[in-house]
Amino acid sequence: MIYLDYSATTPVMYDVLESYNKASRDYIGNANSLHALGTKSRALLNSATRQISELFSVMDSEIIYTSGATESNNMALKGVALAYAKRGKHIIVSKLEHPSIYDICGYLEKLGFQISYVNNDEEGLIDFEDLKNKIRPDTILVSICAVNSETGVRQPLKTLRQIIKKENSNTLFHSDMTQAVGKIAVNMHDVDLASMSAHKIFGPKGIGILYKSERVLLVPLIHGSSHHSDLRPGTPPLPLIVAMSKALRIALNDLERKENFVKKLNDKICEEFKKYEKIKINKTKYSIPHILNISLMNINPETFIHAMEEDEVYLSTNTACSSGDLSTSVMAIYNDKKRATTTIRISISHITTNDEINKFLNFFDIEYQRLNKLMG
Repeated sequence: MIYLDYSATTPVMYDVLESYNKASRDYIGNANSLHALGTKSRALLNSATRQISELFSVMDSEIIYTSGATESNNMALKGVALAYAKRGKHIIVSKLEHPSIYDICGYLEKLGFQISYVNNDEEGLIDFEDLKNKIRPDTILVSICAVNSETGVRQPLKTLRQIIKKENSNTLFHSDMTQAVGKIAVNMHDVDLASMSAHKIFGPKGIGILYKSERVLLVPLIHGSSHHSDLRPGTPPLPLIVAMSKALRIALNDLERKENFVKKLNDKICEEFKKYEKIKINKTKYSIPHILNISLMNINPETFIHAMEEDEVYLSTNTACSSGDLSTSVMAIYNDKKRATTTIRISISHITTNDEINKFLNFFDIEYQRLNKLMG
C-alpha cells in the first residue's frame, strides 16, 4: 500500500496509541469527580494540558478541547459572533478556507451577520489592500487559514494580524491551523483563536483543540455542568487528550528536518510531472511541500483516483470534507474552471519513503498513459 492522503487523515502512531491505552487502563476516574480516582485523572489532564500549552507558549486556560477542527471552527466563529454581536455583525473570510468555515458563515448569515470574502493574488496570498479596504468599524472577526488544504498555500499570519489590528484594534483574528500544525512552525501569538485536530498529526480521531486568547470572549455552543470548562462542559475525554498531547510533542519535534525531507519528495514528483503536457501543477511559491495539487486536464479525477486505488495507491481529489467537484481554492487562484474541476491532491508526510514515491510515479505513469489513450 502507498498512502498519499495524509492531509485527509493520518494513521495513529504506536507511541500515541500506547498513551491512549495507558490512560484508558490506569485512569478510570472522571476528572470532574472529587474522589481519589477523579483527582488522579484531573492531575493527568492538567499535566497533558500543561505540556500542550508549553509547546505553544500559551497559558493552560487558553487550551480548549473539542472533538476536532470542525467543532473548533464552529466554536470560534459562532462563539465570537454571538459574544460580540452588539459591537458589529461583519465577518471577513478568505476564498481559500475549509468547507466547514463556509457552512458556518452560511448559518451566521441567516442570523443577520454579513460575510465578506477577501481576495487573494495569483500566488494564493491574501490581497493586503483588499483586506484593509474590507475591514470596517463593525468588523468583529477575520478568519483566514494558515495553510490551504488543497494547494498548501501558506499565509503570513503575523503580517495579516498587523494589518487587521491597525485597521480595527477590536477585530479578532481566527485561523484554521489544521493543515499547518505539525508540518511547519506556527505561532499562536499571531492570532486570537486557532483550530487544530489530532488526526492530522498521527493522533486519534475525535479530539481537537481551539486555542483562545484569554482576552477573547465566546458564547458556548454546548451548555452543561463541568469543573473543567465552561465552554465545553461534560466529562473530559482523558485518553484522547493525553494521546493528542503525545502526538503534538512528537509532531513538533525536529520540524525543519522533516519539512526539508518532504520538500525533496515533492520536488521529485514535480520534476517527473513536467513530462506530461496535459497536467498542470497547482503549486505556488508559498505552497508547503506536504500538499501537492495537480490538474489532469483531460482525465476525470475520480476515475483516476479509483484506477490508482486498484494499485493500492491512495490519493484524493480535493479536501476530504468537500462535497463538490470544483476545487474552490484552485478556482480562487487560477480562475480556470477546467483546471479547478480536474484536481487531484497528493499529500506527503515525513514517514513517506523514497521507495514509495518511486513506486507511485511508476503506477501513476501506467494509469495515466492508459486513461489518456482511452480519452483520445
